[in-house]
Amino acid sequence: MNKQIFISFIIIVSLFSCSKGAKQHTQPNFHYLKFSENILDYRITPKDSMDKSGLMFSDQGAWFAYGLPESDRRLLGFSGPFLMTQDNGIWSSGMLSGLLLTTGHHNDYLFDLKNDLIEHISSSSHLKRLFKNQDLELEQSLVFLSSHTALQKVDIKNVSDSSIRINTNIQGGVSNIGISLSNEDNLVKVFYKNSEAIGYIQALNKIERIDILDENSFYGIQLESTYLEPNQSKEIIISQTLIFPEYSWEQEKKLIESVDFDSVLQARKQEKNSQLKSLIDNRKPQFQDEKYAEVLAKAHLTLQNNWRIPAGEIDHEGLFPSYHYKWFNGFWSWDSWKHAVGLSYYDLRLAKEQVKLMFNFQNDDGFVADCVFRDTTIEKHNYRDTKPPLSAWAVANIYKKDKDLAFVKYMYPKLKKYHYWWYDKRDHDQDGLCEYGSTDGSLIAAKWESGMDNAIRFDDSKILKNEEGAYSLDQESVDLNAYLYAEKLFLADLAKALNLSDVTQYENEAEILKTKIQTQFYDEEDGWFYDTSLDGTQFIKGEGSEGWTALWANAATQQQAEAVRNKMMNPKKFFTKVPFQTMSADHEKFDPLKGYWRGPNWLDQAYFGVKGLRNYGFEKDANKATIKILEGAEGLLGKGKSIRENYHPLTGEGLHAQNFSWSAAHVIMLLMNETND
Repeated sequence: MNKQIFISFIIIVSLFSCSKGAKQHTQPNFHYLKFSENILDYRITPKDSMDKSGLMFSDQGAWFAYGLPESDRRLLGFSGPFLMTQDNGIWSSGMLSGLLLTTGHHNDYLFDLKNDLIEHISSSSHLKRLFKNQDLELEQSLVFLSSHTALQKVDIKNVSDSSIRINTNIQGGVSNIGISLSNEDNLVKVFYKNSEAIGYIQALNKIERIDILDENSFYGIQLESTYLEPNQSKEIIISQTLIFPEYSWEQEKKLIESVDFDSVLQARKQEKNSQLKSLIDNRKPQFQDEKYAEVLAKAHLTLQNNWRIPAGEIDHEGLFPSYHYKWFNGFWSWDSWKHAVGLSYYDLRLAKEQVKLMFNFQNDDGFVADCVFRDTTIEKHNYRDTKPPLSAWAVANIYKKDKDLAFVKYMYPKLKKYHYWWYDKRDHDQDGLCEYGSTDGSLIAAKWESGMDNAIRFDDSKILKNEEGAYSLDQESVDLNAYLYAEKLFLADLAKALNLSDVTQYENEAEILKTKIQTQFYDEEDGWFYDTSLDGTQFIKGEGSEGWTALWANAATQQQAEAVRNKMMNPKKFFTKVPFQTMSADHEKFDPLKGYWRGPNWLDQAYFGVKGLRNYGFEKDANKATIKILEGAEGLLGKGKSIRENYHPLTGEGLHAQNFSWSAAHVIMLLMNETND
């Protein structure tokens, strides 16, 4: 989407739904939203700017996030914001906009923040904190107005029998990370040395003065003192904006000035409730227990927290793999295809944006970059390799849900070019079977291209030159060719939708490739699919998750599928506490804690295994495995803990990055009704 169109769309929609006077008189029933309540634990008071011991809440694709402070500070507010615009994730402040509420001329504190705190509440729509003592009740909420601005509202009510003077000071200091503050037009302007984004802090109440102190690292906004009579309430609203130069601050400022907080909050609740309804109402019949509704809410919120709007080098919205891990503050190609399929169940617009994002980085020959970044001074785009071809799978799944031919027409030539790029640049011996490889001739990038960086099947791999800028591993991979087989059929479906003559070509090629997969990669003696040598005469042994990719793609015979199923359901091999991990538990190189792709359970591979079983009629096994995956993975079900990058298959321990998007996307796929995904 063009950035200016995107800006106008956001502002028009926000003004329409959030302007003053737009309050609803009847309270809607947000039944589905309740499943997200406290589903993730956002409690964190950052010890320093790099503290990632807790989770952060974000929405609307913003490049910043917040937490719920745990400590008994004297200020009322929210931790942060946590910035994803510099240093691959860093806290701008422990609390950039805290309220100091005092009374009388001696400024006695109105609240004991440790003892008066009633509860923290979070949901996919907003954050909330409740305080109460014998004189006052206070509710503090944070909601995202837009991709650029978060609003905080404080409602304070006098529940005593006497009049109470309320003195309000909004204040905050910034971390020593190259941020400076200034007073400009009765608001606080925030400059970031390492980012082109500009911040603005303003109070939407009557201001007495603004002070900038401590060498432009601390500010205070003094509001006009008021008296609260018994049973009377006071409302304080603060806005925090972080906006890139691609967007208009003047338009955002007008939006803020005209806003009604309660209408914004209602709009967010309705938006999230509707999205959660799409997920929860469309579960498979066998997963109707409330715990599965909760894990869908957790998956939904995981994707929400990783959502980013266009900025810098990025022209479309998309999802990080994880905001929480410093090296995942970008956009990866096969992650994107997986995210898009998960998103397609509740947000088709964002699913399409996610796909388009990566195809903005497609070369003329069809190659799609491995990963790309907003700011290439922090990290460079990676054109050394691509990732496994799952983009037509993503587009086909999106199309099945809304029949948007315009999207298919836009994507189809790009998908076709990408598909045949594999045969042009990654088929060393021109036998119709492709290999993983790299553009720079490096072995490490060739392994990255598989997505399974250090899988044991690549331990003895060597690199071969096809031509300048195109290199292959000296082995043909079963998963790559199974993906390509599936892509041919998905491309055929898309070509049919567009009434193109390509259908027959794809179907003929698919039939030939299916036979090759069944004959070259399948070991009759072992009952398993393996990679092979380039000439197809030797299997590269070691049972891994690539062995069931042919089942996911519907490329195996029924007999082959039954043999593979038997090993998948063997507790000594793959039917572990968290089933269908990346390599068999009885292999000598199995090492989930040190292995990365040599043992941990990655939920994408587990999903491919479950889906493969369903494709061949093993429904009971698939249901049993799904339940065991969700129950065995530590913290996946229940409230508080985040969805992890991968899991220890024997203990269930969550491993590596927290708040991981493709894991969340595949949780959704595991539980949703089938759409031939």
